[in-house]
Amino acid sequence: MDKFSFLEITACIGIFVILFLAVFLLTVKTKHKLGNRIFAFFLIANAVDASKYLIHHIPENLINLEVFRWSIVYLVPASFYLYTLSVCYSNFRLKPKHLLHAIPFIAYNLNSMSGIYFETTAIKLHFIESMNQMPVTHFFQFLFELLFQVYFIASFLVIRKSRTVYLENYTNPNISINALYKITILYYLLHFLVLLRWLVTATIGFGEIRAWIVTLDGFSFLFCTCWYLFIALNNPEFFRGVNSHLRPITEVVPKQKYSPIIDDEKNRQIQSLKDFMISNEPYLDSSLTIQDLAEQVKMPVKDLSALINLYMNKHFFDFINEYRIEKAKEILKDSSQKNLTILEILYQVGFNSKSSFSTSFKKHTGKTPTEFRKSSF
Repeated sequence: MDKFSFLEITACIGIFVILFLAVFLLTVKTKHKLGNRIFAFFLIANAVDASKYLIHHIPENLINLEVFRWSIVYLVPASFYLYTLSVCYSNFRLKPKHLLHAIPFIAYNLNSMSGIYFETTAIKLHFIESMNQMPVTHFFQFLFELLFQVYFIASFLVIRKSRTVYLENYTNPNISINALYKITILYYLLHFLVLLRWLVTATIGFGEIRAWIVTLDGFSFLFCTCWYLFIALNNPEFFRGVNSHLRPITEVVPKQKYSPIIDDEKNRQIQSLKDFMISNEPYLDSSLTIQDLAEQVKMPVKDLSALINLYMNKHFFDFINEYRIEKAKEILKDSSQKNLTILEILYQVGFNSKSSFSTSFKKHTGKTPTEFRKSSF
């Protein structure tokens, strides 16, 4: 099997997998269909772009369709960015202003009209042959790279902000944001193969080295699509996640309006909060948010968030889970409850997954729940 056959096989498998995942996203039952639809479009656009690995000759009657396919890549970075927004902000909705993201796609097609879409076959072929020498072609190549960098940097910033907000307001791990963060890094790294291919084409031209890079690019495409599918199958909630649209506490409470010095009033509030946590055990509610706790302690959300995140120097996520771990330790040390399984205990103390419970427990105690139970008797 030569490298070209290998490339075609991997491309076919990759396109099949990515279209399969897109169908899954479009049909899975969920209240949050918008994000799934945007991501499905992103995947389908990538599948359309990946069809280049299967095209060795453009039929003369399909030149317009192939040129239109080239323009699809100008929608890919924007669609990923919009998908990031839909995952990280529960109130995100598509609006007419988002059509502005399609301007590069429209511009590319408008440019193609003058030399390809409405011309004779001979003119089309001549235009395509001379495209690499045209300044406008270089402009669109530069534009694509610029768009890719801008959109993916923006995606990273959105994810980072939402992770901070989530830790400040929620208590269970946000699988969707963590998985999205990994996917963003992977997709960004794979883009460097595209840059390498462009560099080799510009300096060496079409040859053996470029052919191997294209093959590696095709294999990476297959790997990336399998990674998407792996996440979908192992974390179906990734495509059903609801995330906060709140702002980080450092933005809500400007630095000049709070002091890191804990005075008597702050000490009283902190002690009152700790007493409430011990006596009422609100942390046993697995869906507890900072808004819920603020209502229970009769304190404005902003003040409670500042008290925990700024004055106690803890994320709400860690603050609540510390109490859950202490409660779990009590149960694990209680000989009368030794028949309870680890799974039963983690649900009882407010966790909703074994992995998050084990990670948090080991972080606070240095031992796994099973090891801690054995050492207690």
